[in-house]
Amino acid sequence: MILSEKEMRAVGCLVGGAVGDALGYAVEFAEDSAIFRKYGERGITEYQAVGGVAQISDDTQMTLFTAEGLLSRVRRGDPVGAIHQSYLNWLKTQTERAPIAAEGLMSLSELYSRRAPGNTCLSALESGLRGSVARPINRSKGCGGIMRVAPVAIYCHSRSIPIEEADLLGAEAAAITHGHPLGYIPAAFFVHLLYRALEGTDLDSAVKDALLRVPVLFEESEHSAMAVELVRRAVTLAEQDLDDLDAIRALGEGWVAEETLAIALYCCLKHRTDFAETVIAAVNHSGDSDSTGAVAGNLIGACLGVQSIPRKYLQGLELLDTTVELARALCEA
Repeated sequence: MILSEKEMRAVGCLVGGAVGDALGYAVEFAEDSAIFRKYGERGITEYQAVGGVAQISDDTQMTLFTAEGLLSRVRRGDPVGAIHQSYLNWLKTQTERAPIAAEGLMSLSELYSRRAPGNTCLSALESGLRGSVARPINRSKGCGGIMRVAPVAIYCHSRSIPIEEADLLGAEAAAITHGHPLGYIPAAFFVHLLYRALEGTDLDSAVKDALLRVPVLFEESEHSAMAVELVRRAVTLAEQDLDDLDAIRALGEGWVAEETLAIALYCCLKHRTDFAETVIAAVNHSGDSDSTGAVAGNLIGACLGVQSIPRKYLQGLELLDTTVELARALCEA
């Protein structure tokens, strides 16, 4: 398969997220001491495959549904509404036992599996309401919003949609289920970083640009400063000669969106030329390992391209072909 540079970054973004997710899924609820005791001094570095398959979690499942929702915009004319409808489709896969559609993601039997879905995502989608930045439906700032919005950056970048509009779309996509400002502002930061990475901007410059421009979009929120503070802390920690685990502990555990963003960003900055080291650092801690792994994998994959992902992480990765196909489709302007 021959990919353009744009496609290499886009595929790297979605596949990289799936890799980090699958690597971290096995240790999502484990304490760091237990991880290192079981897997050795470097922690988990290889998939814990089930029947030869490196299973993705709800993080990548919902990322794929975000992509499919965006790609259906041509028919709906409302990207946030299309994403919401796609999430409702995902919700059906969590309750049905077999494929209930003949095409698209809902035709794939692999997706009819509950992989520790977030309670906030489930309850928000089951409510019959559609949350938004202007009309939040709860006060959750969990990471279930940020972990699924990477396709927004690819879609908007490929279609030359202004970056501020991309940031706001990322926030709205997260706010469908997560209503606290710190549930959706980090998603806007994340989309901004990905957008810049997709266009080839170096990560340091992307971070500076995000810190300059994203807070302006949410200047009326008293919580924006917290997101900025954690991003800055991640940058500072990455510049120091610290053990990764100590640095991550200083940022949190990743169960809430601002911590997920900060941990993932730290890992990408600290190991910026090495995909494997980035995702390994991002999953080996006491916390939401699959989400921090997924977000770090999205970002480093966008920075370095799919060619940077070691072959061992492609072998057995669940729904790899589907992930590649959707990433390429998002690139079609």
